[in-house]
Amino acid sequence: MMDFSLATSFAIMRKTMPFLLFRMAVYFGIAVAYVLATGAGAGIGWGVGAFGDEDFRAGATFYGALGGLGLTAGVIYFLREYILYIVKAGHIAVMVEYLDGNTALPEGRGQIEHARKVVSERFAESSVLFGIDQLAKGVINAITGLIQGILNFLPIPGLNKVMGLVRAYLRVAVGLVDEVILAHAIRSRSDNPWQSAKEALVLYGQNGGPMLKNAAWLTLIVYGLSLVVFLVMLAPAALVVWLLPGAWSAGGFVFALIFAWAVKVALIEPFAIACLLQAFFKVTDGQTPNPEWEAKLEGASSKFRRLGERAVGWVSGGRAGAAGPDSPTTGQSQPSQG
Repeated sequence: MMDFSLATSFAIMRKTMPFLLFRMAVYFGIAVAYVLATGAGAGIGWGVGAFGDEDFRAGATFYGALGGLGLTAGVIYFLREYILYIVKAGHIAVMVEYLDGNTALPEGRGQIEHARKVVSERFAESSVLFGIDQLAKGVINAITGLIQGILNFLPIPGLNKVMGLVRAYLRVAVGLVDEVILAHAIRSRSDNPWQSAKEALVLYGQNGGPMLKNAAWLTLIVYGLSLVVFLVMLAPAALVVWLLPGAWSAGGFVFALIFAWAVKVALIEPFAIACLLQAFFKVTDGQTPNPEWEAKLEGASSKFRRLGERAVGWVSGGRAGAAGPDSPTTGQSQPSQG
């Protein structure tokens, strides 16, 4: 049985419609930027290719398109902290309030502004939230690597053939844990976001069985919907490629992936988060972090130990914890410990 209600998740999506529209504007804007930059790069390459033969023009068009794609990816990479702070964390903030029964949230742009205030109260600065997110992902990657390593050594015939499915399952099982961590910090109204992140990781670990069971259902939902979206997006993506100068046979597949990604992060991902938050709040209700699980995580990941160091060094106002994920609370750099 699932520890979440699909009906409740749909209701949360409806109640947070301002954020869904905001997400759609952001992520579809990113998808369009990819297409336009790729098209512009292909056009420049096609023009440069006029100075050579057909093979030279085809190569110039391809590399021009690839350059436009890479340039856009670089710009988005530098905007990821803002997107996390304003879009993802803000949406999670209003989800948490609705799950806790707050029906008096503002509508429209007011809901987005309300969420921004809630996030800023909990995390002070975008760099704090981003640092927590990066350390949490480091812990999650370490745990996922351990699980995959154990599975690889199991003497089970044909296991390699199903490892792709196992990895897909683990990506959903642990891939949204950073969102759960943000939700726990917002819901607990902790004055120390580093400590609340540490607590959330321990709570998730000590309830690994129920959470992995719920993740199995979510894996079917997320990948099923994503596949449908990808197939639907193939047609408009092929049209975009047809409009580009020169022939780029792989373009339809790439653009379909980009548009499918936009739908996934704008609509499918928040639905999955709404389901996972319900499950996490239900299975951890009334629990406190188990010291044995905390010790296990400290032994498995230096990133988890670093979270503990940041929690100890946190002061009111968040200035001591505002450094990047690989530096101590004093803000001075130190070598990464992996």
